[in-house]
Amino acid sequence: MKKTKTLLFSLLVFSFHSFAQKWGNYTLYSIQNSSTTYLIDTNNVVYHTWTHATSDKTGYSSYLMPDKILWRTVKTSTSLNGGGITGKVQKVDWNGTVLWNFTYSSSTYCMHHDICPLPNGNVLLISYDVRTAAESSAAGRTASGSVWSEKIIEVKPTGATTGDIVWEWKLWDHLVQNVDPAKSNYQTSISEHPELLNINYNSTAQDWVHMNGIDYNPVLDQITFSSHMLNQWFVIDHSTSIAEAASHAGGFAGKGGDFLYRYGNPTSYGMTGSTVLNVTHDAHWIPEGSPDAGRLVGFNNAGISNQQSAVDQVNVPLNGYNYNLTPGQAFAPLIYDERLACNGSTSNMGNSQQLPNGNALVCMAMQGLIYEVNPNGTTIWSKSTTGTVPQAFRYSDCYVNGTNIPIPTITEANNLLTSTTADTYQWYFNGQAIPGATSQSYTPTANGIYLVKTMDNTACFKQYSTSYSYVNSADVTEINGTSLSIYPNPSMNGHFVIQSTMLESYDVVNMLGQFMTQSTNSSEIDLSNQLNGIYLIHIHLTNGQTLTKRLIVSK
Repeated sequence: MKKTKTLLFSLLVFSFHSFAQKWGNYTLYSIQNSSTTYLIDTNNVVYHTWTHATSDKTGYSSYLMPDKILWRTVKTSTSLNGGGITGKVQKVDWNGTVLWNFTYSSSTYCMHHDICPLPNGNVLLISYDVRTAAESSAAGRTASGSVWSEKIIEVKPTGATTGDIVWEWKLWDHLVQNVDPAKSNYQTSISEHPELLNINYNSTAQDWVHMNGIDYNPVLDQITFSSHMLNQWFVIDHSTSIAEAASHAGGFAGKGGDFLYRYGNPTSYGMTGSTVLNVTHDAHWIPEGSPDAGRLVGFNNAGISNQQSAVDQVNVPLNGYNYNLTPGQAFAPLIYDERLACNGSTSNMGNSQQLPNGNALVCMAMQGLIYEVNPNGTTIWSKSTTGTVPQAFRYSDCYVNGTNIPIPTITEANNLLTSTTADTYQWYFNGQAIPGATSQSYTPTANGIYLVKTMDNTACFKQYSTSYSYVNSADVTEINGTSLSIYPNPSMNGHFVIQSTMLESYDVVNMLGQFMTQSTNSSEIDLSNQLNGIYLIHIHLTNGQTLTKRLIVSK
C-alpha cells in the first residue's frame, strides 16, 4: 500500500511538472512594418536576429524552415490597397542574405496576408484576384461593380527574383447563385451545393472574402484557409492538376477544386446553424506528433466577446480524402470541440501553435503579446513587444541547429513499394497511417494512394514523400499498347479514378443489374452515396471495345 501511494504521488508530481514544462527552445517573431526578425529563447534572450533592408519591412508572415531558411512576406508598393496587402515574398539564409526575392503584384492580382512554405521548396501564396464589373455580373452577382475574389498559387523559385506557378486554384471557378437561371453557375438550391460559394452571400464589399491564413496537410495533400469576411475555414484538394483545380472533378477526393469541407458559418450555404466564428485568422491542422493531431484549429478573434478572443479546435468528419456530410444538414461539428480562452482580445490577426507536449503558443497580434499556456490554461511563458506581431512560432533546438533529412521517394518493383533510406518509416494508405507498416518496404494490399513518412533517429525531423498511385499489375489491362486501371479499389469513400487514354464513357450497375451512374469523357466515378458492396462498371473505349470490371466500396 505504501508503494502504491508513493507511486501515485510520483505520478502526480510528474504530471504537475509536465504541465508546467515549457516546450521547445526558440520563438520566432517579427513586428509588422519592421526590418528585424527575432529568434529568442525561453528566457527571452535574443538567440539570433535577421536584419533586413529598411525597404523590406515585414508584411505578415515569418517562418523558419529546418535548413535555417527564413521565409517572410514583405510590404511593397502595390496597385491594390487593403488590409494585409504584402506583394512580395523572400527566402533569407541564416546570415541575412536574400536568396529569393519574388514580387507578385499588379492591378489585377496581389499576394496578401499569409504564406505556406512547402516541404518541396515551393511556397503557397494567397492572392487577390480582381474581377471586373462585367465579370461579376456574368457570374450572377447582384451587387454592382468590380470585386476582389481570391486565388491560391504554388510558386517554384527558379532564379533570384523569378518563379514558376506550378499549381493554381481560383475561387471564381467554384461559385454558385440562385438568382439568374441564364447563368452557367445557376442552381435552384444553394443548400444542396455546399461545395460551392454563393456569390451573393455578403458580397456587397469589394474585398468580399478576405482570406488571411493558409496551411498544408502533407498526408492528405490538402489545403485549409480562413476567411475573415465569411467567418469560415475551408478545405480544398491540392492533389489536382491546374485544370482539375478549375473543375469539379479530379484529385484524390474526386471533386476537383470544389470545397471538401467548411466550418464556422452554415448560413453562408443555406443551412441551419449559428455563425460560431466572429472574425477568424490562422486556419491550420494540428500536425502529427502533437496531441489531437488532425484537428482543424483557428484564431477566433471575437469568439467569446469583443473583449476576449479564443483559439478553437474542431474534429473534422474525415472519411478517406473526403468529409462526411449528411444531406440536408451542415458539415459537422456545428460548434468547436475544444476552446482555449485567450488572455484578452486582439481585434485583428493573431495565431496559435499546438505543441507536442500539449501546450499552446498564442500570439495576440494587436497587443504585441506572445505567450505559452499548459493544458490547464496556465500561462507559463510570455513575451511582450511594442508593435503588432501577426504571428509567432516555437521551435526546438534540434530543429534550428540540426541537419535536415531529405524528402523520401517511393519506387515500385514486383508490386513492392520501397522508400529511400531513413532511420524510421511509417506508411500511409489513402490518407491513413497503416498500423505496423514501419519498414523500408511495404507490400500494398489494395490499389490506391500510398505515401511514406521518414524520420531521423532523434525524432526531430520528419519528411513526407509525394503520394504514389499504386495499381497492382494484375489489375492493369493492356489495350493496343496502352494500359487501363482503376484506383483506389477497394475505395474507402466511394470515389474511383479510371486511368486510360482510350476511355470514352462508362456506366455502373449493382450486382442486381440496377443502374447506378454513368458518364461520358470523365475519368471520375462517384459512388459515395451508395452502400458498401460490389458494383460492376462497363467501360466503353474509343476503339469500340467494352470492358467490365468490379468496383468495391468499403466505407
